[in-house]
Amino acid sequence: MLFKQQALLRQKLFVLGSLAIGSVLYLVARVGTLDRLQPICPVESRLAPPEPAQIPLRSLQFKRGLLHELRKGNATREQIRLHNLVQQLPRAIIIGVRKGGTRALLEMLNLHPAVVKASQEIHFFDNDQNYARGMDWYRGKMPFSFPHQITIEKSPAYFITEEVPERIFKMNSSIKLLIIVREPTTRAVSDYTQVLEGKERKNKTYHKFETLAVDGNTCEVNTKYKAVRTSIYTKHLERWLKYFPVEQFHIVDGDRLITDPLPELQLVERFLSLPSRISQYNLYFNATRGFYCLRFNIVFNKCLAGSKGRTHPEVEPSVLAKLQRFFHPFNQKFYQITGRTFSWP
Repeated sequence: MLFKQQALLRQKLFVLGSLAIGSVLYLVARVGTLDRLQPICPVESRLAPPEPAQIPLRSLQFKRGLLHELRKGNATREQIRLHNLVQQLPRAIIIGVRKGGTRALLEMLNLHPAVVKASQEIHFFDNDQNYARGMDWYRGKMPFSFPHQITIEKSPAYFITEEVPERIFKMNSSIKLLIIVREPTTRAVSDYTQVLEGKERKNKTYHKFETLAVDGNTCEVNTKYKAVRTSIYTKHLERWLKYFPVEQFHIVDGDRLITDPLPELQLVERFLSLPSRISQYNLYFNATRGFYCLRFNIVFNKCLAGSKGRTHPEVEPSVLAKLQRFFHPFNQKFYQITGRTFSWP
């Protein structure tokens, strides 16, 4: 009896084994046939739906026209809806300095397809009346962009205005801050030159730079003169460091941005965690203007306004030397804090 039961069990196991082998052979043959007819989907795509893909940077190159129409106010609400366009608060701000090259930096960064710039200076954080209008008003001043793009604005008065660091911190404590600087004495003279030109347009007279920069009674540098005070970079930066760690600042060499802009722009790309996209193709030297101009594509080029690169008035060498000696210790401290050294006197 036991022998018959064992024989019957062996027979059932044989039948089941044969069926299993046959099923495997069938599946192998079937898969081989399907493989010849169509690709097999990856396993992970069957386990979970893929995450939505971001808009490739290459495609953004061809969408600049739409963003340009939006800036001019010509795009329709339907276009805004279809392209999922939004007005975003900035994730990076060029906070200064005045006459350091803030406009040139903003325009050059706008060459990057993942960057969208606010065309006008908003003066939200340094203007009490604007700030009282609230964050929704500020957002409404931002350009339309795709959700993953970085919006950048610039208002150089931010750097020297006492209330601004705290106000920006309250908006976004992790925002990235760009400061573009030039040799302090050169920057002060450039600051003076811009004001002087404005006075001359209105047929008004103005003091000589020497009488503003140096106190006539003490013969010392006049720190009450705003153009001098702005060039004491470390004094302003120390106020910002009460709210933001130094890692959230990137210092741009404004003098180098004039003579050799690409290396400076590549450093900013890395600071903003952007893929490298700005190349020498996008920058060409205009011998007539004496500045680099911008090439977005084969048909669209742009140069900065003619007011850039004004000729500075002659300044007494002794006054320039006095200013350079005055700024020197502040410059050394600025190097120490930021970790970036310049060949300033």
